[in-house]
Amino acid sequence: MTSKPKLATVSLAGCFGCHMSLLDIDERLFELFELVDFDKSPLDDLKQFTGQCAIGLIEGGVCNDENVHALQNFRKHCDVLVSIGECACQGDIPSLRNPIPLRECLEEAYLNGPSVYNPTRKIPSDPELPLLLDKVYPCHEVLKIDYFLPGCPPRAEAIWQALRALLDHRPLELPYQLIKYD
Repeated sequence: MTSKPKLATVSLAGCFGCHMSLLDIDERLFELFELVDFDKSPLDDLKQFTGQCAIGLIEGGVCNDENVHALQNFRKHCDVLVSIGECACQGDIPSLRNPIPLRECLEEAYLNGPSVYNPTRKIPSDPELPLLLDKVYPCHEVLKIDYFLPGCPPRAEAIWQALRALLDHRPLELPYQLIKYD
């Protein structure tokens, strides 16, 4: 019996919508389970890699040191990395904070926002909290990404066709109709 290739997924700074789009392949999930074993992923709740993975799907931008380490860990353990969704491909909504100095963002969130109740007037600084980066980065600005699936989120069909092409060792050539958003 030959072992199946492994698929890993991660959600960084984003909304988890790309994972929901993956789940939207509906009954083809059963076919996907026949083709791959899920490894480290929020979909199976595995927290650590169990071995080398053929494909790693990365959702979300990079906003803190934990995201950087997660991305580096995926590069180390995955043969192919795919940025899925606009947050991973270009920073998208999380990167709206980029033009504003980080300190100002924290003050608005924890001290000055209209719904903030913070009688201590302290910004959280526990060493257990991930260190925020100066801005939100798309994944390819942190390390090499092999493929990009645009969309917010990408269509389920685009994810399915991309996975099938990669698993079948075919070029990843998605028809325009799958990646256009008119």
